[in-house]
Amino acid sequence: EVQLVESGGGLVQAGESLRLSCAASGFTINDYSIAWFRQAPGKEYEGVSCLCSIDGSITTYYADSVKGRFTISSDNSKNTVYLQMNNLSPEDTAVYYCATDKDVTRAIMHLTAGRRDAMDYWGKGTLVTVSS
Repeated sequence: EVQLVESGGGLVQAGESLRLSCAASGFTINDYSIAWFRQAPGKEYEGVSCLCSIDGSITTYYADSVKGRFTISSDNSKNTVYLQMNNLSPEDTAVYYCATDKDVTRAIMHLTAGRRDAMDYWGKGTLVTVSS
């Protein structure tokens, strides 16, 4: 059974850092595109980042809102994807979700459109709250 479990969220002050984890089971992350979405209070979903394998090469995507501050990475031995979030601001406050799709073209399309629910699978999310 495919399952994604996010962890690492919490309450931090502006300027601090957090690392989110997405533990995957039921599939090998190397064979799928793994993305992070977030939903701020009262807002639509936003595609944050993606690890996408295209023609055997792993490429990364970052939304403009997080570029230069967030870094996505993976540990294949643990079948886990991470999102390192540095220099957090109150605008980053949201529930963060890990999601995956077998089709890289669909994954990129859904990520840029903020369509978490269109991905094949997603977790229950982890809350990140950044105070000023």
